[in-house]
Amino acid sequence: MEVKLLVKDKLISERLLLRTMTETDAPRLFQIWSSPDVTKFMNIEPFTEIKQAADMIDFLNGLARENKAVRYAVTDRQSGAIIGSCGFNELDYEQRRAEIGYDLDRAFWGKEYAPEAIGCLLAYAFDELEMDRIDAKVEPENVNSIKVLGKLRFTFAGTLRREEDAESAPSAPLLNLYTRSRED
Repeated sequence: MEVKLLVKDKLISERLLLRTMTETDAPRLFQIWSSPDVTKFMNIEPFTEIKQAADMIDFLNGLARENKAVRYAVTDRQSGAIIGSCGFNELDYEQRRAEIGYDLDRAFWGKEYAPEAIGCLLAYAFDELEMDRIDAKVEPENVNSIKVLGKLRFTFAGTLRREEDAESAPSAPLLNLYTRSRED
């Protein structure tokens, strides 16, 4: 089913195309989301069936239709191959802030794809969605993600207590909050 978004359905950077996910992306995203390396710091367990990826795509596209969030397939512009996903986990137009999330296939780590994809999200959020602040919640042990955020001038804002992160279960790991404002 085609998704009609209030936000753009694709964003383009030098090497990447960020586009709305479709059901046909499920097999490739399953490969990514079934990797323990990739899901280690995500709020999901590694997937064991392609149907889980299809269900996740449907769930995320439902949030997009409600204009609450949007997730993009991150694709290589030359090959068209999906290398990960990224997007806005939350869009708060009233407070003019958003929260980002991202994941990449392990084969693409360390090649500057994450900063490029997130940079594309930041430009869109600040320039077109007119957001004032972008947040990222990261487990303290996720040093690679913290390095990426540092390259993009995010600032450590503190560690969230479990009650501050309403989505967390009591056994969930603590999360560090990183922020970037339009002025940064």
